[in-house]
Amino acid sequence: MDHEPDIAQRTLHYTKDHFDDVLQQTEEYVRENPTRAVGLALLIGFILNRLPLGRILSGLIRLLFMAFKPAVLAYGATKLYQAAQADEL
Repeated sequence: MDHEPDIAQRTLHYTKDHFDDVLQQTEEYVRENPTRAVGLALLIGFILNRLPLGRILSGLIRLLFMAFKPAVLAYGATKLYQAAQADEL
């Protein structure tokens, strides 16, 4: 258990270091190619605007809610089985 904070801290530092590298590379690319960067940003914005993100997100939320009931049932059944096994010992 003592190692969990160390692992979490190392993971956070690793992610932060790589994020900084990606951010630095992106800044260099934009400085070297400003017209292309603006064009790519507009293209990505247009594509994201056209995607039905609202429908996709609401569908995922509905799917999660539908999966929640069976997951709770399976969790309860597992705990009931573990309790029955503990009583047999």
